[in-house]
Amino acid sequence: MTKTATPTDVDTSFQAAHPEVIDPAKSVSPAARVVIMIGTAAGLCLVVYQLFNLAWFGVLIEQRYLYALAGLFLAIAFLVFRINGRKGGAPSVLDWLLAGGAFVTAGYLVWTADTNLAEAWEYAAPPTAQWIAIAFFVHVLEATRRAGGWVLFFIVTLFAFYPTFASHVPDPFSGFQSPPIEALPYHIFSSEAAFGIPMNAFGSLVIGFIVFGAVLQRTGGGQFFNDLAMALVGHYRGGAAKVSIFASGFMGSMSGSVISNVLTTGAVSIPAMKRTGFSAHKAAATEACASTGGVLMPPIMGATAFVMASFLSRPYIEIAIAAAIPSLLFYFGLFVQIDAYAGRKRLAGIPLPDLPRILATLKSGWLYIGVFALLIALMVGWRLETTAPFYATLLLLVVNQVLHSHRLTLKGLGELIVGVGAALAELVAVLLGVGLIVGAFSATGLAGTLVNELIFIAGDNTFVLLLMGAATAFVFGMGMTVTACYIFLAVVLAPALEAGGLNQLAVHLFILYWGMVSFITPPVALGAFAAATLAGSNAMRTGLEAMRLGSVIYIVPFFFVLNPALIGEGSAVEVTVTLATALLGVGFISMALQGYVSFAGPLTGWDGLLMRALLLAGGLFFAVPTIEGLGLNHLELSAIGLALCAVPVLRAMRAGRTAAPSPA
Repeated sequence: MTKTATPTDVDTSFQAAHPEVIDPAKSVSPAARVVIMIGTAAGLCLVVYQLFNLAWFGVLIEQRYLYALAGLFLAIAFLVFRINGRKGGAPSVLDWLLAGGAFVTAGYLVWTADTNLAEAWEYAAPPTAQWIAIAFFVHVLEATRRAGGWVLFFIVTLFAFYPTFASHVPDPFSGFQSPPIEALPYHIFSSEAAFGIPMNAFGSLVIGFIVFGAVLQRTGGGQFFNDLAMALVGHYRGGAAKVSIFASGFMGSMSGSVISNVLTTGAVSIPAMKRTGFSAHKAAATEACASTGGVLMPPIMGATAFVMASFLSRPYIEIAIAAAIPSLLFYFGLFVQIDAYAGRKRLAGIPLPDLPRILATLKSGWLYIGVFALLIALMVGWRLETTAPFYATLLLLVVNQVLHSHRLTLKGLGELIVGVGAALAELVAVLLGVGLIVGAFSATGLAGTLVNELIFIAGDNTFVLLLMGAATAFVFGMGMTVTACYIFLAVVLAPALEAGGLNQLAVHLFILYWGMVSFITPPVALGAFAAATLAGSNAMRTGLEAMRLGSVIYIVPFFFVLNPALIGEGSAVEVTVTLATALLGVGFISMALQGYVSFAGPLTGWDGLLMRALLLAGGLFFAVPTIEGLGLNHLELSAIGLALCAVPVLRAMRAGRTAAPSPA
């Protein structure tokens, strides 16, 4: 019987290099643990009070509510992250002082929120308020450095101070300039800077789903869904890798973190894949791709999707529904590649005696499915997006007490609260920092100028603009968190793409996808390199293999941004037909990349390379949107694709009847 791994199971050398995977619930000092528990509990009570409109002690204006949340979780961030950026350990005197400073300065902001709103302090704050805002600003920068790393810190700092020298920058990057005593407080007092859309999304949507995901993992939900995947697909060829796809995808959707997902699920899935015949680099690449895709998969998708919903002023459920088809295409492509690879290498599945029984698994954990059903029903049927995760979490805690095997103890509850507090503190530190970038564009008016310049450089060519956008998102994704990268590009790049006539929702998903590719693309490829450490494989070879396995992530964004039917924007018939041809196309592309046609046979030899090229081209014709410049509609493109794929499929069927397995 399998179990869900914990971060303590992973290679300690990688933990030393990547402190983000350490569990703060078990590594911080006892005093810090108590303070984190109290602060987190207070923050969650505040969230419930605000989102459920309890109003027992009066109504909180939004700015006061966000200041209070920021004060609590920014203080916790200094107790979780050490000065070198590592998680855990005993906080130093400096850490305690910074935590106290963040709490006190935020307390002043909470106390004066009404006056701030009435007197428009973002433009004319009194001297005392200005200096306290600057002090809070400094705390934000330091917390961003600790939680987000040096690269994000330098980017945030540059843009945060940009309004102080904007008029001295050459065109097209020049903007309105303000003195530091006015520009820096603007970041704190304005609703278009640190406490703008990112923090609004955090306070209204993100918190509930992070709490739900954390409670689900710590109460046995993660193990149940892993066991369910094992029971369903573990016995098929390449079963261990297929289990990894399902389990890592599900866990990644809950955690929103590629690295932590790789190191938790990968600690179990990678050895299982190696035992059933997968090479080390193939196993590591599979886990990296599955974990990366999880952040793009509904229903939770990590924090970025909630920020997107706030940016677009659309219900989160619409974002989740739109992301469902691209996510399906990505995982379908990965699944087909694994199946083709296993078919070509004649790899068996996991022996049935080693697998959990599906009926026993469902009997022991069917209540978890009920929790998800409640969550989806509340979001879709009742549109209770802000409160649905809290109802689902409450039901989950009740279920947890019914299921004896994973019953939460008082010690476990304490660790859960500390873990949730650490996750929320990390996110607040990053979101406040990224909000400073948004504030810089708001204060200087630079965003509108850059949009016009990007359109001019692209020469009104939409495809060139998309290529520029993909390259920009990839570069920024290498040095920033996914959420930070998305927020920055949503301000700078998205308006230019929308001005080019592209669908707004498709544009924002395009940015999200291309901000993610750096996790499996060398030279950075953090997800692939983390998995390589677990597998004991060469990091660069694993990264290149992850690029091949995850190749769909590079092309699908172009498909749905040029044909919004792939995000559900169209009639039912159009969406159905487009999805069907896209699935066929992605399937053929995946088989071509592995040199094996599922249910047929291998494509080997020199002529096999030609057949693979034809199959790849045919798959692209199936999946690609209408090509207006060539006067070809979707049906005609599919017909060309069918003609191109027919010969390789027939060739594979003939080879399948006679060919021996290719050498490993």
